[in-house]
Amino acid sequence: MKATAQGAPAPYRWRMLAVLCVAVVLSFSTWFSANAVAPELIRAWSLSEAQAAWLTNGVQIGFVIGALAASFFNLPDLVRMNRLMAGSGLLAALSNAAMLLEPDPAGAIFFRVITGFALAGVYPPALKLVSTWFISGRGLALAGVIGAITAGSSLPHLFRGMSSLVDWRYVLLLSSVAALASSLVFLLWTREGPYPFGKAVFDPRQIGRVLKDRDLLLVNGGYLGHMWELYAMWAWLLAYLTAALDTNGTGLSAQASLLTFIAVASGVFGCFAGGILSDRFGRTATTAGMMIVSGTCALLIGFVFDGPFWLLALVVIIWGVSIIGDSAQFSAAVTELADRSYIGTALSLQMGMGFALTILMIWALPHLASLFGGWRWTFAVLAIGPAFGAAAMLLLRTRPEARRLAGGKR
Repeated sequence: MKATAQGAPAPYRWRMLAVLCVAVVLSFSTWFSANAVAPELIRAWSLSEAQAAWLTNGVQIGFVIGALAASFFNLPDLVRMNRLMAGSGLLAALSNAAMLLEPDPAGAIFFRVITGFALAGVYPPALKLVSTWFISGRGLALAGVIGAITAGSSLPHLFRGMSSLVDWRYVLLLSSVAALASSLVFLLWTREGPYPFGKAVFDPRQIGRVLKDRDLLLVNGGYLGHMWELYAMWAWLLAYLTAALDTNGTGLSAQASLLTFIAVASGVFGCFAGGILSDRFGRTATTAGMMIVSGTCALLIGFVFDGPFWLLALVVIIWGVSIIGDSAQFSAAVTELADRSYIGTALSLQMGMGFALTILMIWALPHLASLFGGWRWTFAVLAIGPAFGAAAMLLLRTRPEARRLAGGKR
C-alpha cells in the first residue's frame, strides 16, 4: 500500500471501519452469552444467583488479565493486529462453545474467564487498528468501534428473545458461530492503515507518574464513574425487566430479552452521538452531559418499575443510549492529555481500574436486590457513579489544560 500524506484521508478507510465493526460485533456476541440465558442456566444447573453473577464476572476478570498481559508484553506490536484479533476471536468461540459441555460451576466460570481473556485481544487492538486509518474523524471512528462492541454485547439477548421456546444451548451455539466467523473476517479482510503508531508499552514504573497527573486523575475519575454504572446495568437489566414484567403481568421472558436487546443495542446510536457531540462541543461537556442523563435514568427507573410498559421501555432505551455514549471519549482524552512517554501505561491503567470496578458492581447488585427485597430500587445505587464522574469531568473543564482536548473545545 502506498504511503499516504500526513493528514490526508486514507483511501477505503470507511470501508475498513465497516468491515472491522462487523467482525467486532460478531466476536463480542460471546461477552454476555451466558448472562442472556442466566435464568435457564440457574434452573438447568441449579445455580445460585451469586454463582450466576460469576458467569458474568468471570468475563470481566479474564478481560482485565488479558488486557494487562497484552499491554505488558506489547502483543499488538509483536503480532500483526489482524492476526492477534483472529486468534482471539477463535479462542473466544471455543471457550464459549465449551459451555455446551455443561461443566460444573467452577468449570463454567473458568471458561468465562478464558472468554474474557480472549476478548481482550480484540477490544484494544481494534481501537488501535482503526486509529491507523484515521487522523481526521478519529473520534467518530473510535465511537464506531465502541458501538460495535455494544451491538455485539446485545446479540445474545436478541437470540434468546426471538422466542421464549429457544433452548439456551442454541444461544451459546449461535454466539460461538458468530465469534468463529469474526475470526475469519479479522484474518482475511482487515489490515493496518497508513498511519501506524510507535510503541506504547505498559510500564509499571510509570504508574506513579500517571497517578500524580491531576488531569489524568480527573479523566480517570470520570471513567470510573462511567464504569461503576455501565456493566452492572448491562449485566442485570434482564433480571430487572423480568422482575418488572412479572410484577405487572404484562410480559413474558422473551419480551424482557427483546427489551434488553433494544436497550443495549440502542447504545450504538449513543456512541455515534457521543463522537459527534464530543468533536463539536468538547469531551468534558459531552461526557458530563451523558452521565447526567444516564444517572437520572438510574434514579427514575424504580418509579416506572410497575408500568406503564411504554414508559418503562422509554426510560430503559434512553438509559441504553446515554450510558455508553461517552465511553470512547475517556480514552481519547487520555491520548490528548498524557505525556507521550506513558500513554500506553495510562490507557492500560485506565482500562484495568475500570473493569476491576465492574467486577465489584456486578457482584454487589444481586446482593443489594436481596437486601432491598427486590430489584425495584436497586439500580438507584448506580446513579452514584455518574454523579461522581460528571463532577470530575466538569472540574477538568475548568482547568487550562482542558484546552488540549478535542482541538481546544474541551
